[in-house]
Amino acid sequence: MWGRFRKAGGRVADAMRTEPKADGDKRPHNLFEAAATYVTAGAQDDQERADEAAGWVSPEALSFGVNELACRAVIALARERGESPETVARGLLGLPAA
Repeated sequence: MWGRFRKAGGRVADAMRTEPKADGDKRPHNLFEAAATYVTAGAQDDQERADEAAGWVSPEALSFGVNELACRAVIALARERGESPETVARGLLGLPAA
């Protein structure tokens, strides 16, 4: 049983593994740092920067970070606007009200 936990933990660790920064700093990129840079680059139509950020972490970690960023952004906007998160999310995507 413990072998399964170790194996699963190893997969999680591999998914969260990051690459060292290119600018000489030995501190690896955080998955949330990668997600923030990736999303910002996409918003600014900077494909080169988005590709760079995508290389900092595994695809799974980047996906998790982007999802977490989206959730936090929708919640923050909902609080700011006094609306439900669902209303805000649907509005951002151009979907009709549910």
